[in-house]
Amino acid sequence: MSVSSSPSRRRGFDLARWSIWPAIFTTGLLFAVPLGTMAVVSFWTRVRGKLEASWTLANYEKFFGRSYLVEALVNSVEVALLTTVLSILLAYPLAYILAYRVPPRWQRFVLILAVLPFWTSYVVRSYSWLLLLSENGVINQTLHSIGLIQETMSLGYNRGATVLGFVHFFTMLLTLTIYANLVQISPSYRRAAADLGASQLQIFMRVTLPLSMPGIAVGAFLCFVITIGDYITPQILGGNTEMLMPQAIMLQVSRGANFPMASVMSLSLMVVVTVFYLLIARYLRMERV
Repeated sequence: MSVSSSPSRRRGFDLARWSIWPAIFTTGLLFAVPLGTMAVVSFWTRVRGKLEASWTLANYEKFFGRSYLVEALVNSVEVALLTTVLSILLAYPLAYILAYRVPPRWQRFVLILAVLPFWTSYVVRSYSWLLLLSENGVINQTLHSIGLIQETMSLGYNRGATVLGFVHFFTMLLTLTIYANLVQISPSYRRAAADLGASQLQIFMRVTLPLSMPGIAVGAFLCFVITIGDYITPQILGGNTEMLMPQAIMLQVSRGANFPMASVMSLSLMVVVTVFYLLIARYLRMERV
């Protein structure tokens, strides 16, 4: 009996071992190769409009020596962090209500409403907000027509408009990730805490919130990564009043085809994202302990 089952186990093990190679190949082709190429090009120079394979740190020195480029990186980090925090604060109550207050027969319908923002493109969503926030937009025209303001307000083309456009999208994304975590928490934990005399606030702070932190962390990471590398929303809603790193990268590529400098700036974003990931991963490991 043991002899006949051994070959099947070996075949299953071999299948599992070989099935991982397509994933490794895809990851290498779509991620490692472009990233490695970008890292190599960052050491090259651009001479008379052509790339020259010379290994130098001149591009890194230029990047850190130009205050407006460093400021663009700082602005991107600030916008990404602000968007992440606001999205969490708005998404958690929605996810909590959806998981514990909405009847099960209505939850699927509410989830469909939650994913509606994903059905439209970044461009459509951003221009929709621009129609509302611009000086001749719906908000200004409405407030002016009812006499609440005499002059139009500058609601668009600033950091607030950019963050608002991001939060509109990522609140729904984080709602889904947090909701998926909340519904997996066993109701027996909350019942046990209630039987021990804990109030609803204590149950939330000591049971529900800690157990839902993985969902918050996953959503926060996705929100931060996508926000810090997004070009469309800041370009449409932020205008040229404040430069973020994706806009600065696009300027390097479109105006001067300066791919070495663009590579340095892109790698700076990768470093920030990596640090953010390591912080979240370390926090989740601490939570498990």
